[in-house]
Amino acid sequence: MPGFEIFGSEERKEVEDVLDTGVLFRYGFDQARKGHWKAKTFETELAERIGAGYAYLCSSGTAALSVALASCGVGAGDEVIVPPFTFIATIEAVLNAGAVPVFGEIDETLCLDPEAIEEVITPRTKAVLPVHMCGAMARIDEIKALCDKKGLILIEDACQALGAAFNGKALGTFGQMGCFSFDSVKTITCGEGGAIVTDDKALYVNADAYADHGHDHIGNDRGLEDHPILGNNFRISELNAAVGLAQLRKLDTILEKQRAHKRAIKAALARIPDITFRKIPDEKGDSATFLSFFLPDESKARNVVEEFGKAGIDACFYWYDNNWHYIRKWDHLKTLRSPARLPLHLLENWPDYQQVKLPRSDEIVSGAGFSVSRIAGMQVELPRSDEIISRTISMLIKLSWTEEELEQRIDKIVSVVG
Repeated sequence: MPGFEIFGSEERKEVEDVLDTGVLFRYGFDQARKGHWKAKTFETELAERIGAGYAYLCSSGTAALSVALASCGVGAGDEVIVPPFTFIATIEAVLNAGAVPVFGEIDETLCLDPEAIEEVITPRTKAVLPVHMCGAMARIDEIKALCDKKGLILIEDACQALGAAFNGKALGTFGQMGCFSFDSVKTITCGEGGAIVTDDKALYVNADAYADHGHDHIGNDRGLEDHPILGNNFRISELNAAVGLAQLRKLDTILEKQRAHKRAIKAALARIPDITFRKIPDEKGDSATFLSFFLPDESKARNVVEEFGKAGIDACFYWYDNNWHYIRKWDHLKTLRSPARLPLHLLENWPDYQQVKLPRSDEIVSGAGFSVSRIAGMQVELPRSDEIISRTISMLIKLSWTEEELEQRIDKIVSVVG
């Protein structure tokens, strides 16, 4: 990870096809494009690759989330259960739908804990939005069973987990809709791009129209298309789609390299008593974009990160201090700083995210299996998530490492934590 490490002649050929026609727009211009339909071809191959009935390519993973929420009818006042460990785009998409993000605790999968989800369900809950973080899966079978039981919409944020699967079924295909990102640092990249997948034709039709100002795309004359719904502009260009198409065809090679590199590093770390590993419900289905491991406590985790830096070991992430991926540093969420006017004044019991409570060590519940994330006294309490993330380090797995570079990296890592 990421795909830009292996740009080559394949990407150049697909882009040149587009430039030779002069048609950068994904719709219409049938004669001028000379049979080249990069976005449509990408969609067909993506759906086939992951076993989905339909795929729709859009401008980003963030756009994919917005399209999925809109297509499923999530809107103003609806509550959507989300994890506190994700890229902020997950939360932005919920807020931009006019819905309310309600945080559930994570477990040692680094994803939403199914038991914690159940604890924060209310009569207003409309959907659950688990995020398959860092290339591996949530306990998605249990989450799906819970959503089915409660009659809740399940939308998977698989933006970081293309190619990952649970018991042979691709992540992103368990819920009503799944979302992927193909930005510049994802497993495969379009530069900017994303996709939604679904087995539900009606939801696909909604997405296909919503992402292009409500156009129904019936017929081959854009000027005569109908507009059955209001929409937005989340289209991808043919140039971006062309890059991603070439990358998609390399996915199996990318996964093979990632998994081999991760196995080598993990085997070395497994011999170190202080280190335990993220729980992965299906190890065979891990896309292996990251190796995530735990130290016994926050102090030791911080020390290891500092020593990694001194040793020149790059691409290691301490999420507890990260500005983009963990709620602790989301000051713009806590104060809801945005130029847009969200309809918050219309909502009762809006949580005060500014009062996110960070636990002291003596406040962390032990032996209970999980600690409930709840909105109580206008505080969002996430003690178990804080405890887990505070001792977590994630190491990016690169495609471009040579065998020698990989061996040198392992030696450095072991010298720091061994």
